Amino acid sequence: MKLVPLGDRVVLKQLAAEETTKSGIVLPGQNKEKPQQAEVIAVGPGTVVDGKEIKMEVNVGDNVIFSKYAGNEVKLGEEEYIIVKQNDILAIVK
Repeated sequence: MKLVPLGDRVVLKQLAAEETTKSGIVLPGQNKEKPQQAEVIAVGPGTVVDGKEIKMEVNVGDNVIFSKYAGNEVKLGEEEYIIVKQNDILAIVK
């Protein structure tokens, strides 16, 4: 199966959470904060708002930072994904 986003939506795969803090403290499972950084897996075709075409600014393979409470979590097989609107992506990490 394959996720194909519609409109201005983007499918993200969240990067793994840190196991330890910068000072070396090991974090137990429930205290790990999910990172707001993810890899772009699929990109929708874009959308039209008030007669203007909104083009997609992210590409498959980009690492991005997204809003903390953005999107919908989806599980497809064993993999977990987040589907967000392009507006919820804050930056591309280069």
